[in-house]
Formats: sequence, structure tokens, C-alpha cells
Amino acid sequence: MAMDAREAAKSHGLLLNAPDRPDFHLTVVDYVVRQYPQPGAEVPRDSLVYVWFDFGEGEGGGGVREPRIPRPPKGGLERELDEPGDPYPVVSSA
Repeated sequence: MAMDAREAAKSHGLLLNAPDRPDFHLTVVDYVVRQYPQPGAEVPRDSLVYVWFDFGEGEGGGGVREPRIPRPPKGGLERELDEPGDPYPVVSSA
């Protein structure tokens, strides 16, 4: 949550920036959906970490997901091709 993100950043000596929330300092219960640098990355003290609370246009979030366009190809599952020079190629009995 936003409040937890601010506290965690403060305890590690980092600065937070939320490009999609100009009122970030007032945000309390919204959830962080991504950050840069990635969680666990080593950064120097006083580094700026970017956090987002919304996936952004076309990147997920709620809403209707069907029908998918373009539609999946017709037909069943297709076998993955063997790697070139595979010493154990898949043999089909068909």
C-alpha cells in the first residue's frame, strides 16, 4: 500500500516518486503495482525509486477482457519443434 511504500523507502533512506499520482503524499490505501528499480535491486542511499499505482493504458487492470483480439488460431495444440541437432528428437507414431 502507498503508506507502507513510503515507510519502507524512508527506513532504507530512499526517495519515492509516483508519476501517476501527483497527490502521492496524501495517498494511503492504494496498492503499488510496479516499481523501478525492481524490488531487491541494490541502489545507493538517497536514490529515487519510482512507484506506480495504476497499470496504465493497455497494461492490465480491471475491466472486460473478452473477446480477445486477435483471436487465437483455430486448431488444437501444436507440438514444439525440436532443437536443431537434438540427440533425442521426439518421434511420432502417427
